[in-house]
Amino acid sequence: MPGPLDGLRVVELGGIGPVPHAGMILADLGARVVRVDRPTDGSELGPADQDLLLRGRARLPADLKSAAGVAAVLAAVDDADVLLDGFRPGVAERLGVGPDVCLAHRPSLVYCRLTGWGQAGPMADRAGHDINYLALTGTLDALGAAGGPPQAPTNLVADFGGGSMLAVMGVLAALYERSSSGLGQVIDAAMVDGVELLSQMLWSLRATGWWGPDRGTNLLDGGAPFYDVYACADGRYVAVGALEPPFYAALLAGLGLTDAGLPAQLDRAGWPQLRAVFARAFGSADLAHWVGVFDGTDACVTPVLTAAEAAAHPHLVARRTLIEVDGVVQAAPAPRFSRTPPGPDAGPTSAAGPESAPGPASVTRGPAG
Repeated sequence: MPGPLDGLRVVELGGIGPVPHAGMILADLGARVVRVDRPTDGSELGPADQDLLLRGRARLPADLKSAAGVAAVLAAVDDADVLLDGFRPGVAERLGVGPDVCLAHRPSLVYCRLTGWGQAGPMADRAGHDINYLALTGTLDALGAAGGPPQAPTNLVADFGGGSMLAVMGVLAALYERSSSGLGQVIDAAMVDGVELLSQMLWSLRATGWWGPDRGTNLLDGGAPFYDVYACADGRYVAVGALEPPFYAALLAGLGLTDAGLPAQLDRAGWPQLRAVFARAFGSADLAHWVGVFDGTDACVTPVLTAAEAAAHPHLVARRTLIEVDGVVQAAPAPRFSRTPPGPDAGPTSAAGPESAPGPASVTRGPAG
């Protein structure tokens, strides 16, 4: 069954990180994505047919430094709705596939430019990675344990949360506008902008006095003892997120601390005492014990699972949040749709011309709704 974007045609200029992630999401949702690759047999992450971000699309090998390669891309653009460009500002123009040229070929084209620093500004032409965008936005400074250095949470926040997700949202918004105007446009999706958008709640908490300048001392960064991670007797960990009073009460009940005469939940002066009490309690038994104690409660206590354990967890299994494509475990497409469940129809493919759709694969899918 086709996904909700069935019929949408996308050209993806090859790269790593957020652009292929955006292309994967669009392909998962039913778009026909053609990825323009350098004429090699691999990607920066290894063999292209093993890079899970490249699932579900055809691949067009094209040397964009040659006239033939540029012609091949423009021929694909002539029949496209969306182009994804992850080059630095000005690179696509120098190669002959910039927005002016592409929109002249296809006035209805949505040309999405996804970069770290954006298309304008003093740093627009500089190199960077997720950790750099996090650092400059003030977000990295807020992440980490009290008294320690800032800690980057892998590359999930800027590359994907503030990058590919922002780009996909921009593409869908531009397509919606095109339905009335009939015209395409250029999207400037910058990861620094996306990170700040994701951080809006932190800006709000700062403005209201609920978030101070010292990392690891605030409500949601491990500073609050009821929103943190604790070690169990076997060296495993539980995550605690008992923010609201009823959930906090369930946490105390599960730990046997309802009548312990503890400080009030939001009394910051009492947080060190609460943390010590919680640490002793969780440290008195192994992870399996606490999983059993809090199973079925609203205490917001969950085990910290390994990747292998997550793949076997009953909830994720029931929802098929993780799927197997050609025997490889990976994230299922999301969100869910009641009438038009998304793919993927195939895993990563070897190089193929734009006329070759990805072939069938052995896919275990989640439910439609």
